[in-house]
Order: sequence, then C-alpha cells, then structure tokens
Amino acid sequence: MPTTAPPPPAAPAPPKRSPLRWRAPTGPVATAATALRSAAPALLGYAAVRLLGTLVLLKWAHLRHHGLWPLLATQWDSRWYLDIADHGYARVLRPDVFDVNNLAFFPLYPTVVKAAAAVTPGSRATVGLTVAVVCSLIAAWGIFAVGDRLQGRRAGTVLAVLWGATPVALVQWMGYTESLFTALAAWTLYAVLSGRWLWAGTLSMLAGLTRPTGLAIAAAVSLCALAALRRSGRAPGPDDAPGVARLLVAALLAPLGWLGYVGWVGLRLRRPDGYFAVQRMWHNTWDGGAGTLRSLRSLLVHQAQPQLFLVVVSLVLIGSVVLFLLCLADRQPLPLLVFSGVLLAIALGSGGVYFPRARFLLPGFPLLVPPALAIARARPRTAALALGGAAVASAYMGAYMTLVYPGAP
Repeated sequence: MPTTAPPPPAAPAPPKRSPLRWRAPTGPVATAATALRSAAPALLGYAAVRLLGTLVLLKWAHLRHHGLWPLLATQWDSRWYLDIADHGYARVLRPDVFDVNNLAFFPLYPTVVKAAAAVTPGSRATVGLTVAVVCSLIAAWGIFAVGDRLQGRRAGTVLAVLWGATPVALVQWMGYTESLFTALAAWTLYAVLSGRWLWAGTLSMLAGLTRPTGLAIAAAVSLCALAALRRSGRAPGPDDAPGVARLLVAALLAPLGWLGYVGWVGLRLRRPDGYFAVQRMWHNTWDGGAGTLRSLRSLLVHQAQPQLFLVVVSLVLIGSVVLFLLCLADRQPLPLLVFSGVLLAIALGSGGVYFPRARFLLPGFPLLVPPALAIARARPRTAALALGGAAVASAYMGAYMTLVYPGAP
C-alpha cells in the first residue's frame, strides 16, 4: 500500500510586534524641561510681583505725565550702556572732568545688547530692556534652584519671590546689569553646590565681565575650589586627575573676566591703575566703610527730614549686615557665605556715592535665605501676608525712587 510523504513543516509565525509606545525624551533638554516645570511656581510668583511693581509705576507715571518705556529703558545707567553699545569705550582719561568716563561700566551687557539688536527688530533701548527682563527670569530660576537644593522646593519658591519683592527690585526690569549679573551669580553658585566646577568657573568669568562686584563671585568659586582640593588630603591618583584638573581650571577661570577687563582698561589708558583711576573720577574709592558710617549717622541721627529713599537704602544696608550674621549662624554653605561677605564688603567699604548701595546688594540673594526659610515654614496665610506686603512695599518704593527721588536708583 503506497505511503504519502509527510506535509512540509509550517513556516514559523512572524513575531508579534508590540504596539508603538511613546518614550519620554532623555538628555539635557529633557532635564532642563523637568527643572523648568519644577521652577514654574517660583517663576510665576516672581513675574506676578514684578508685574505689580510695573503696573504701579505705569499708573504713577501716567499721573505725572511720564512714559513708562523711557523710565525703564533709557534713564541713568541705561544711557551709558546704550552709548557703549553704539560708540564703544573712551580712549583717554580727563583728570579734570568727573562722572563722564564710560570705562567704569563693564562690557558684557552692552555687548549682549549690541549683538541681540543686530539680529532682532526694535531699537537697542528696547532690546536692552528685553535682555534685562529675560535675564531676571533666568536669575529667578537660578535663585529657586539654589534655594531648592538647600532647603526644598517651597523655600526655593519663596526665595525667588522674595528677591523680586526687595525695595529696589524695579531695577531688575530696567536697562541695568543687575539682572544679568544675578543670573550668572545664581547659576554659578548652583554649579558650585552641585559640583559642576567647569560651569562654575565659566559663569564666574562671565559675571566678572558684567559688574565690578564680579570679584565677589570669583572669590567664592576660587576659594571653594581650592578648599575642595585641600580637603582631598592626599596625592591624587590616576583616577582623580580629571577632578583635580577641573578644580584647578575653575579656580583659575573664575577671576579672569574681572581681571581681564581691569587689565584691558589699564592698557587702553596706558597706565597700570587705569581702571582705579577711572573709579576715582566717579568718586568711588575704598575707605573701609568710614564713608558709609558717616552717611548713616547723618541720615539717621542728624537730619530732621531725610529723604525717604535714602532712609530705605540705610535700612537695607543695616538689614543686610544682620542677615549676613544670621547666615553665618545658620552655617550656610561656604560659597554662599563668601559671595555675600565679599559683596557686603564692597558695598559697605566703598567711600563713593551712597544712594546706589541698595542696588549694589541686589544680587546678594543668599542674604534672603533666613527670611525665606521662616516664611516657607509659616502658615499659608502668614506667608501670603508677608510676601504680599513685601510686594506692595516694593511696588511703591520702585515708583517712588523712579519718579520722586531726584537721583539715580
């Protein structure tokens, strides 16, 4: 009986494909987006406080027949930075003329304004104001990041909002350098706290090209990098070489911006003390605080009716010293203490003009950590009253110093 051949084996069934699934993006962009979402309440709170101050200024300016845009974009120091962006720096120092040499103003902000204006519509004044506002938001984000790392998200949020509600916070949304400098300082300190030393050195170098007080952030980075090297306590092996190299590079990079500009001014004027000679022509000299004490005594003791803005400046100086002592008592991390301490020494030890001292201390947000922590730990109603009161007071003082006080903020 014939037999039939067995059927060929069936072909294996193709593997089942799992349905497509969305995968969250990874990498630096995703990390930044996550960090931005975490900082959103702080940024919204900061923006709300500054919008309140701007609206109060707008209403007050309208009543006095002034425009808002010129007040924010083209007054006082803003004019100097715009002139540098338009015409560059002076080449000579006239010893018989005071308060006119633009070499006293550091170059990063006018350089950014000039570069941005070349590729965007609008006047350089508008671009300068836009740069300041954007930098203020970046600064608030950095301040939140530092506060969040130290004391948690709630404290970081309060710290950012409180920075926007300081007495002279209106300057943050003017064509000034405070917002750019604070943004660089805040992210520099965050980089140090998180061990990103190359970022810290680079950002510190840029901060040194922004304001004379860049020396404070440079001191914080360099001293902390050297302290980290010393703490190692042993000869580095092959595995430690990259970390040691990063610390050394950060320590060397940090002061290069400040030193580079000061050195460049000396070369431009053909005298080693060129930058300091320029500062003397602006009546800025170092006297260890004697001039500050004289001004405090005159305003708070001898004058029967001192100007309100100068009284507020005096209270800010006194309060900053008290807050620094609280920071010492709280044992803040070393980079924050060094930055705040050197910033205070510069602001208090100068024998120059008195009225901008509160503005000089505006980047010193680590001084606000003790009150921010107290507000964050308070009941929600108490915290809301404290921050609301600070916001209203800041809005009033911002309009007052711009429209009533006759000098620069």
